[in-house]
Amino acid sequence: MAIADSLIAGETIVFESKKHWMAPVRASLTAVLLILGAWLIRWLSPSGEGLFGTIGGILDLIALGLFLTGLGWVIYNIVAWRTAEFAVTNMRVLREEGLAKHRSSTTLLSSLSDVKTSVGMLGRQLGYGDLTLLTTSGSSGEDRFLSITHPMEFRGAMMEQKIHGQGGPAAPESAAPAGASQATVPAAASVTTAGTPAQVRNTNDDAETLKRLADLRDSGAITAEDYEAKKTEILARM
Repeated sequence: MAIADSLIAGETIVFESKKHWMAPVRASLTAVLLILGAWLIRWLSPSGEGLFGTIGGILDLIALGLFLTGLGWVIYNIVAWRTAEFAVTNMRVLREEGLAKHRSSTTLLSSLSDVKTSVGMLGRQLGYGDLTLLTTSGSSGEDRFLSITHPMEFRGAMMEQKIHGQGGPAAPESAAPAGASQATVPAAASVTTAGTPAQVRNTNDDAETLKRLADLRDSGAITAEDYEAKKTEILARM
């Protein structure tokens, strides 16, 4: 089933990725060895009549079986590569891949605790890498995306949506008690807010948020522009 067909009400896709062409190459190493082994057995297979002819016939059958197995394996990996889908929505991280062994997974952004990225030197040059999603469920909730395109952008989209999901609307101002005069409401507000421990805690929280945003910017999870925009917003209310 395509990812677009599994969306729920109010859910939209914000970033999509596919398997990189390196994926079937990595998955087909054993299949290539089978094909090479078939060629080697066929080359060593004796010919002639009698016992040597019988042995040669058996080896030829073995070589044919290895060749067909390896070829079928390669074809399967190519089809699986072409049909794999990965997506970040405003609510979840979705994955659909595999044929005979179909793998479908859903990770709620609210349960996402961290994302590990593995991008080697070749991956940086060709634009692919591996992601490991860590959730609050621990190791049982881990999900690995192997050889996907644009891994850093995919990770950034996940973290951005998670941050946006954690930021709720501002709390409404408390309504004045019934019968309170207009003059007493501002006075009460000034007494309860100026210099209180709550204000100090809010300032500390804002400083900690700035530090976390700087870490996200340095790791590439968010852009410098997003960081500056959030920084300006936080400093304005400190």
